[in-house]
Amino acid sequence: MQTWRLAPQSGPRHDVQTSLAGLIGTVGSDAFAQTALGHVNRALHAGSWAVYRVWKDKAPVLHLSSAHGLRDTTRDCFAAYLDGLYRRDRTFDIAQAGTTLLRLSAHDIPNPEHREAIYKRHGVSERLSIAEPQPDGGVLAVNLYHHEHQGAFADGELQNFEQLAVGLLATVRRHIELTEAATPRPDAAQLRAALQRRHPEMPTRELDVCARLLQGLSYDGIAADLGLSVATVKTYRRRAFERMGLHFKSELFAAFVGSV
Repeated sequence: MQTWRLAPQSGPRHDVQTSLAGLIGTVGSDAFAQTALGHVNRALHAGSWAVYRVWKDKAPVLHLSSAHGLRDTTRDCFAAYLDGLYRRDRTFDIAQAGTTLLRLSAHDIPNPEHREAIYKRHGVSERLSIAEPQPDGGVLAVNLYHHEHQGAFADGELQNFEQLAVGLLATVRRHIELTEAATPRPDAAQLRAALQRRHPEMPTRELDVCARLLQGLSYDGIAADLGLSVATVKTYRRRAFERMGLHFKSELFAAFVGSV
């Protein structure tokens, strides 16, 4: 893994300037994730990207993701990450000391389950990240991915990434602020109501557990929130998934995106 701190840069190259100008113009738009990645790719060539927040003591939150020129599996990857892999991910710890740029290959991921479930399964070869510490103790991570057919990021792409980082981070931060102010994140009651509309036969506790899964809570977090044991939470989750004909948490997210 390669890490380095943000530092003052000389005047940006033309392709970086063009990329930044395009990014600024997309802030707040419904198509930001897709169009912003297109603008980023004027300076470097990422196959996909994802922006999320991570914490040491609670589940991560995905803000946006998209792919360019290949099948978009970013939400499948995040669902796998959310399903427990995040608990052992220490790659962003260094950012607690200040905004940091990271470059990791698939081989740099220390947890073999993480490496297999995301990097190998979805053909991700390398990640560039801008990791910024947050006031609440979390880290905002802007992640750009190369896939196996792209190989490693070239030196010129890395130079452009350094020059793009400050503007990209500011643009993403502003977009999140605007969109979250306009569309507050659904609470458990809203998610529960959406589940109940689709499955009115579902018992109360199964609704409660699935709503909190959709919020991004871990099994431990759900157990604490509902006053249940982790084993009981898993039992309700299994019964609910059988009732809905689901097998994986990613299918639950896919089924209820846009339902609230």
